[in-house]
Amino acid sequence: MSSEKGNGESGEEPEQLALIRETVRKAKVPKAKPRTWRGAALAKELPVARVVVNKGVLHLDQFFDYAVPEELDAVARPGVRVRVRFGAGAGQVRGGRREGGRLIDGFLVERRASSDYSGPLAALADVVSPEPVLGPELLALARAVADRYAGSLADVLQLAVPPRSAAAERRPSPAPLPPPAPPVPGTWERYEQGPAFLESLARGGAPRAVWTALPGPHWAEEIARTVAATLSSGRGALVVVPDGRAVGRVDAALTALLGEGRHAVLTAEAGPEKRYEQWLAVRRGSVRAVVGTRAAMFAPVRDLGLAVLWDDGDGSHSDPHAPQPHAREVLLLRAAHDRCAFLLGSTACTVEAAQLVESGWARPLAAGREQVRRAAPLVRTVGDDQLARDGAARAARLPSLAWETLRDGLRTGPVLVQVPRRGYVPRLACERCRTPARCRHCAGPLEAPDQRELHCGWCGREAPGWHCEACGSTRLRAQVVGARRTAEELGRAFPAVPVRTSGRDHVLDRVPDRPALVVSTPGAEPVADGGYAAALLLDGWALLGRPDLRAGEEALRRWIDAASLVRGQAEGGTVVVVAEPTLRPVQALVRWDPVGHAQRELAERAELGFPPVSRMAAVSGAPEAVETFLAGAALPMDAEVLGPVPLPVVRPGAARRPGDPPPGEQWERALVRVPPGSGAALAQALKHARASRQARGAGEPVRIRVDPPDIG
Repeated sequence: MSSEKGNGESGEEPEQLALIRETVRKAKVPKAKPRTWRGAALAKELPVARVVVNKGVLHLDQFFDYAVPEELDAVARPGVRVRVRFGAGAGQVRGGRREGGRLIDGFLVERRASSDYSGPLAALADVVSPEPVLGPELLALARAVADRYAGSLADVLQLAVPPRSAAAERRPSPAPLPPPAPPVPGTWERYEQGPAFLESLARGGAPRAVWTALPGPHWAEEIARTVAATLSSGRGALVVVPDGRAVGRVDAALTALLGEGRHAVLTAEAGPEKRYEQWLAVRRGSVRAVVGTRAAMFAPVRDLGLAVLWDDGDGSHSDPHAPQPHAREVLLLRAAHDRCAFLLGSTACTVEAAQLVESGWARPLAAGREQVRRAAPLVRTVGDDQLARDGAARAARLPSLAWETLRDGLRTGPVLVQVPRRGYVPRLACERCRTPARCRHCAGPLEAPDQRELHCGWCGREAPGWHCEACGSTRLRAQVVGARRTAEELGRAFPAVPVRTSGRDHVLDRVPDRPALVVSTPGAEPVADGGYAAALLLDGWALLGRPDLRAGEEALRRWIDAASLVRGQAEGGTVVVVAEPTLRPVQALVRWDPVGHAQRELAERAELGFPPVSRMAAVSGAPEAVETFLAGAALPMDAEVLGPVPLPVVRPGAARRPGDPPPGEQWERALVRVPPGSGAALAQALKHARASRQARGAGEPVRIRVDPPDIG
């Protein structure tokens, strides 16, 4: 029937079709916003919006002006996210309005009455959200970070402002709580100036200190007390720590001291929506304290009164994304700009921290020697001469002293074993002179996984009849035996004791206070309830022998971090480090004197002109590109170029670190060094040279890193 009526024989429309058409005519269909707002009236007041667009290329590192349509006038406020057209040519002008280009994101930073640009302006395409997320303080900080690291403002804002979540924006933030009462000093009494530091924070002061924390589990609670003292003065506080485990400890300490609702946690593990909700609570002023990992260094804390950085030597504080800022330098910029208190804490001490004290910018905050001796474990050493005389050590890689320490420690609690490498496959070296075992064909490292025949780890060729080219020996030793292999060896030696491993693939947070062997790589050591009874720090020469300027400093930091988890000497805690006892980092560990080690390192760096006494930048790329770039850069008159030197070639399929060249390509790296006071000029010169190169589209890419963590 409907088919016949559809043919028009009855002269009437089908009933259902007529109803649908009538419904469509009466429905209020929303009009799509014109993408160019052609012919639309502009805002009557401040019709120009100054926008930073999300384009990280250096030659576009500037603000761009856009016209504000009248319909967007109410929501186009400074700090909001916007969508704009970018890339339209001068010939794409219609009705006095520039049109065309690609839609990209940006932030509106200012409303103006007129534009410095004399030509026609494109209009704002849309305001993504009326929520202001980029305040003037955060904008100024991002600009300062971009200038210091020779980067673009857009790249820094990508790190500073988290991605938007509409659901999180719709939820209101809680009402702010009144300031808490000033805390009691607690374990800060152990430090000579600890109570005075807390009292200054509670009075609204801005003390700056480099804190050498005592070993033990109290550092998180002590940070929580500094935050509480700052909140009691009506100001905000920001705490940045290396990883999620440290965040959890500070979070628990803050909750125990202040209760719920007084601080926000900013970590990637929370998920985008939850993290953005917490970030908005901070931005809106509902929460005045923040604890988080690296990205929290940009958290928009209102009335910032204290910035805390824990363990600044940890590599996690250096952001791998452009322009690769370090949390320590960002927080130093914030402390100087906001004139707030600053606390740089660690159980160890970096050379940068020692320089802050030597320059007078910060004061030392440490305990007396009597307190240090009471809290630190007994540290004993095993050198190469002892290993040579120790038959058990030659057979099983562990000296007799280590076996005795293991056996005695397991009577009262867990024992920590630190191994500088994860996994099972060892690199091999000559047992007599420790020259690395290399393949005769490709110079790759020789391996013997699972005790199979010796073969090359690069080309796969077998290497029968190997002998050392340096000394002629035919005996091999594992250069660094992995954590899993060590766990297997210890498991066979102590069959009745559970063995647990903690490393990159599976990191333990805590272990119970009962006998167990915990084999861990550096930085993944779990906390033991009640502290470890003992600790073994194996293959110390592998950490000390790295070809890097920071090898000694980093080895000492790793050792002290692990030894800090061991019970104090009064409770029988013992640490055995397998390393040459006469070396400076080993002696600093025995004396538990990280500050003295950092001061001596700083004096040597001053003699050699290396950071942090000088400012340095690394320029890497293809050899011709590096040479052309340095020749065209207007470097400061006092700049000194070191190198270039070839970088190791990354094998296809191998793991890559930030800054490594593309697999299979031969790159070079040059270091540009300037004395103190010329760092800003160096960053500006490198940024301008790279921007000019990008604008011309010239040649192969060149990477720049200001303050490279690895100098070699």
